[in-house]
Amino acid sequence: MSTFQIHTIDSAPDHSRPVLRQLQENFGFIPNIAGAMAESPVLIGAFINLFQRVHAGTFTEAQIQTLLLTNAVTNACAWAVAFHTALALQEGLAAADVDAIRKGCAPADGQHAALSALTKTAIEKRGHLDGHDISAFFEAGFRRDQVFEVLAVAAASTITNYVGSITQPPLEAQFQIHAWQA
Repeated sequence: MSTFQIHTIDSAPDHSRPVLRQLQENFGFIPNIAGAMAESPVLIGAFINLFQRVHAGTFTEAQIQTLLLTNAVTNACAWAVAFHTALALQEGLAAADVDAIRKGCAPADGQHAALSALTKTAIEKRGHLDGHDISAFFEAGFRRDQVFEVLAVAAASTITNYVGSITQPPLEAQFQIHAWQA
């Protein structure tokens, strides 16, 4: 059982409340993991700024969800795997590709496979990518600047995944169908 509170707008520290309101508007609810993050206005503020930047970058939402789901699996964050499974399917990722990522395998789609491989490798190698890792990404049609954009998505994931591992927030009912265990 977690010792961390899942905050609501009313229970959150004052400086966390605007972020929770924004997430409420974006998703129609406050994800439990954000309620946990709200304990720290510094953390949730940094997270929302990075989250906004990532979603305003060059990747499509389907590509971003490929990255976020891969990161959640690689970091073994059950809450984030379930959440990003739902969002990936909503964004049109093939169910077989989502299932492959959840199993730690490459999706069949070539660009999604390259995204998944690069982010997984970056996490596992702690950023020590070699020429082979990066050239495979380029061969799939991506650019140099997008290597760093993958790292920005990984940074956002790291915040979420680590908070999930530390706080163990309950999985919302709508994501139960996508529950996952490492």
